[in-house]
Amino acid sequence: MTRTLQALGLLAILAVGLATPGMIELYSVYEITIYIIMAILALSLAFIWGKGGIMCLGQASFFGVGAYAYAIAAINFGPGLSAVAISVAVPTAFAAVLGYFMFYGRISDIYVGVITLAVSLILMNLTNSTSGPQYRIGEAQLGGFNGITGIPTLAWPDGTPLDPGAIFRLALIALVVCFVAISLFLRTRAGKVVIAIRENEYRAELLGYNVALSKLTTFAAGGAIAGLAGCLFVNWGAFVSPTIFALVQSAQVIIWVIVGGRGTLIGPIIGCIALQWATTQLGTQQTIQVNLVLGVVLTFFVLVVPAGIAPLLGKWLGKLARAKSGTSPTGTQA
Repeated sequence: MTRTLQALGLLAILAVGLATPGMIELYSVYEITIYIIMAILALSLAFIWGKGGIMCLGQASFFGVGAYAYAIAAINFGPGLSAVAISVAVPTAFAAVLGYFMFYGRISDIYVGVITLAVSLILMNLTNSTSGPQYRIGEAQLGGFNGITGIPTLAWPDGTPLDPGAIFRLALIALVVCFVAISLFLRTRAGKVVIAIRENEYRAELLGYNVALSKLTTFAAGGAIAGLAGCLFVNWGAFVSPTIFALVQSAQVIIWVIVGGRGTLIGPIIGCIALQWATTQLGTQQTIQVNLVLGVVLTFFVLVVPAGIAPLLGKWLGKLARAKSGTSPTGTQA
């Protein structure tokens, strides 16, 4: 019954979301689209860190690699499915190579976080130093700190570029598909092994599970989802620059996951959309500093609500349901 309700809820959200672009103004379509794209990025870290227990402080690196991969592929080969495939395959391969050396090298969690953060900063400095005309891949001029502009966006089979409403719907479908795919994976034997490793890595290894391979698979899959978000981000703005690898971007993803609920999948999506909306609203005034507010919010949730929004809401709804049915927490009648 619970799974049926969840499926019906997802279908209802998808149906309402697909109809939304025709009911709101264009500016709002653009604004909500970027919320959804960043929610996919938050979901990728929710899977890697929240479910896999892998502390990745540089998730923006896979996001940026996917964005640059799409931009270069679209300029050289056209904005088709091949460009999308490359934008997902490149960060997946990058995450797999990086993860291989980290997990098979038995690097501890804290150093995994430091390495991923360092990789993100290295990529930012590297792309920032490609401003000369000699820095190009095929027809794509990397542009250095100016980034790559005029990137061809996805088009219909007849060559007509996707309008903002179509990109909105594509992003929403991608978010739902990624959420469902991760949820179904976590119910499989391999998914349960991922959870077991998060809970106690040494015990899982003693039971005969290949911990390094499981963590590598989780890490690469998270990189693929982040790369897909990067691809959608470029299609949203037709632009990408080295700031996509910045420390601020990685820090924001971590804050979204912590505030929403690290051990859940829906929580980081809620946290991401809520904080982006709040940041946008605060950005319209000059009195309160936005970064200061984000710092206060993060501190509050770490100290007062460490589980995050989603588990807290679930707890409140559970208490409300038991109060209405007259059932105690132990399952007996009050």
